[in-house]
Amino acid sequence: MAKKIRIELVKGLAGCLPKQRATVKALGLGKINSYVEKEATPDTMGMVRVVEHLVKVEEI
Repeated sequence: MAKKIRIELVKGLAGCLPKQRATVKALGLGKINSYVEKEATPDTMGMVRVVEHLVKVEEI
């Protein structure tokens, strides 16, 4: 079974590139301090890597 991670949006999207905004939305995040729990698949980890300066990731 894959590991689960918790992804929390800790910074706003003002001044971000459109690709980064789309990635945050695709992860299921909306407002600051919102979070989602997802499995740590290579796809998800790649998305997190694109917006790593905006999110906080912790292993569950």
